[in-house]
Amino acid sequence: QVSVGESGGGLVQPGGSLRLSCAASGMLFGTYVMGWYRQAPGKQRELVATIDSGRNTNYADSVKGRFTVSRDNAKKTVYLQMNSLKPEDTAVYYCNARRGASDSWGRGTQVTVSS
Repeated sequence: QVSVGESGGGLVQPGGSLRLSCAASGMLFGTYVMGWYRQAPGKQRELVATIDSGRNTNYADSVKGRFTVSRDNAKKTVYLQMNSLKPEDTAVYYCNARRGASDSWGRGTQVTVSS
């Protein structure tokens, strides 16, 4: 059974950095598209970044140049390095693993950007 779980969230000041991790199990990790999504209070869940099996990446315009998604297939882990954080980045961040009809989500990790 595919399972993913996020870690690394927390409280950070504007301009600061955080690195989120998502550990996966029960899957051929290297064959999955891994993604990060976020949901702010009162808003819909939105795409942040994805990375496919070929390590091709895709980013939301709002995070381009500030966030970097990467993966370590040996560790079955995907990362989201977040720099120059802004208050509007405050949200619950979710990890997603997708391949064909298989679509799994983590429980999320809270990121709060505030002074």
